[in-house]
Amino acid sequence: MTRGGRDKLRDEPERKCIVSGETGPKAGLVRFVVGPEGEVVPDITGRLPGRGIYVSASRGLIEKAAKKGLFARAARAPVKAPADLADTVEALLARRVVDLLSLARKAGDAVTGYEKVKDWLVSGRGRVLIQAEDGSERGKSKLRPPEGENRLISWLSAGEIGLAFGRERAIHAALAAGGLSERVVEEAARLAGLRAPAGAETGRQVGGISAGKDM
Repeated sequence: MTRGGRDKLRDEPERKCIVSGETGPKAGLVRFVVGPEGEVVPDITGRLPGRGIYVSASRGLIEKAAKKGLFARAARAPVKAPADLADTVEALLARRVVDLLSLARKAGDAVTGYEKVKDWLVSGRGRVLIQAEDGSERGKSKLRPPEGENRLISWLSAGEIGLAFGRERAIHAALAAGGLSERVVEEAARLAGLRAPAGAETGRQVGGISAGKDM
């Protein structure tokens, strides 16, 4: 099992976190590159040119890398890492999750609204339940995620879920099985590491997402 909410079902490129020293699949880390002005730039999709510098998807580890000059050490050159780097990474990952959820909606693989979500869960079509962290606990308790691992995402806001569905707010959503859903779960697991309380497990086991994928 790996970080980022996936089983290691095939050979995947692995990278070493410059803070923890742990090596793991790239899916559970955040890639950074050094920009033209010597600044540290998060590369959420892993497509920017340049030598990649990897940090596990953890707020604490990214903050430590910026504070302790570990990016400069890894780059072997003077680089500037802003103090709010972890906040930037969190915002970019949140945007990534929203965009992927929106794509899943357009593909017919995601729905929102209590009744639709309930129908999907009861019929077995809904494989992942998404519930807003700022939604009513009473309302959320009426829906249960499917059995198995990686079936609940509970740290997006109602505004973020709503944005994916073209609404102002949404409390409940469900994902069907498929490649887009797996990507939503994977990116949501990385986002969890940036939103986890200090000292909590990050990336692998937060808010219902754990290291093993069962979709």
